[in-house]
Amino acid sequence: MADPDWLTWTRELQAIAQTGLAFVRDPYDRERYETLRALASRIMAAHTAAPADGIEALFAGETGYATPKVDVRGAVFDDRRRVLMVREVADGGRWTLPGGWADVNLTPAENVIKEVAEESGFQVRVRKLAALWDRTRQGHPSGVFSCCKLFYICDVVGGAAEVGPETSEVGWFAERDLPDDLSLGRVLPGQLRRMFVHAGDDALPTDFE
Repeated sequence: MADPDWLTWTRELQAIAQTGLAFVRDPYDRERYETLRALASRIMAAHTAAPADGIEALFAGETGYATPKVDVRGAVFDDRRRVLMVREVADGGRWTLPGGWADVNLTPAENVIKEVAEESGFQVRVRKLAALWDRTRQGHPSGVFSCCKLFYICDVVGGAAEVGPETSEVGWFAERDLPDDLSLGRVLPGQLRRMFVHAGDDALPTDFE
C-alpha cells in the first residue's frame, strides 16, 4: 500500500524546511522555514500518537540538504542455497536479513559487511548489488523519512553464528522454509524471494524502484 497523502506531504514540507534552513541567509526567511517545519510537525502529530514538540525536535535534528536515508541489507547464502537471517530484538524478535542504517566513512558494501558480522557473527564478501529499492514504493510500513534500501548478495568467508546486541537468534533458511514472522519494516516476503533469484544468476541486472 502507498503511504497516505498526509505523510507524503509532511515529508515534503519537512524536506523543504530542512534544505531551506541549510542555505538561508535572510533572518525573515529563516523564520518562515522554521514555521514550515513546525507546521509539518503539527500535521504529523495530528495523525499519530506522538506530540508535536517531540516530532519537531526530531525534524530539527536533521540538518543540511534533505536526502533519503540509506538502509543496507545482506542476503548471505551458503553452499546449500540457504539464506542467513537474524531475529531483530528491536522489532519483537522478528526475522530479517542482517543490516541497518549505513554509517558515514564506509561504502554501502563495507557497511553491509560490518552489519552482517555484528548481527550474525559471519564474515562475508559482497558478490553483487541485487536491488536498490525505495522503501515506500516497495510497500513497507510507513516511516517518518524517505529511505533507499540496498540489498547485496553475499557469500560466507569465515566466522560462526553468534548473536550481537541487536539480535537474539541466527538461522539459515531454504526458500521453501522462510519464516512467517518477518520484520516487515526491514524486509518483505517478495524481496526475500527475489534474493534467491539473484543468488542463482550473477548476470541478472540490479533491480530498482
